[in-house]
Amino acid sequence: MTEMLSKETFLKKVFNFEENKDWKFEGDLPCIIDFYADWCGPCKTVAPILEELSDEYEGKINIYKVDTEAEQELAAAFGIRSIPSMLFCPKDEQPQMAQGALPKHNLEQVIKDVLKAEK
Repeated sequence: MTEMLSKETFLKKVFNFEENKDWKFEGDLPCIIDFYADWCGPCKTVAPILEELSDEYEGKINIYKVDTEAEQELAAAFGIRSIPSMLFCPKDEQPQMAQGALPKHNLEQVIKDVLKAEK
């Protein structure tokens, strides 16, 4: 199941950008962060795919959602200008950002290549 993040939970579970200038991942599992808005059509297309992936990769990756309308400071911190945007956070490497509604097979490839997770 995907989990909603507020700025407060983001700082604890992903990256405390208030304390660290350089990327330092705080999570236990690699993750995908979906920056979205309720009014965004492509975001609604991606949401059920992310739910499926969350079930399929349970215990291997976390999938988080950030509502860019409610969490404008968080969206601004990552320079989110278009949605959906997804931040892929491996455990020990730099995160990578992708924009647009990626199809499931593309997301699975990123999970394998970037997050180093297998089903």
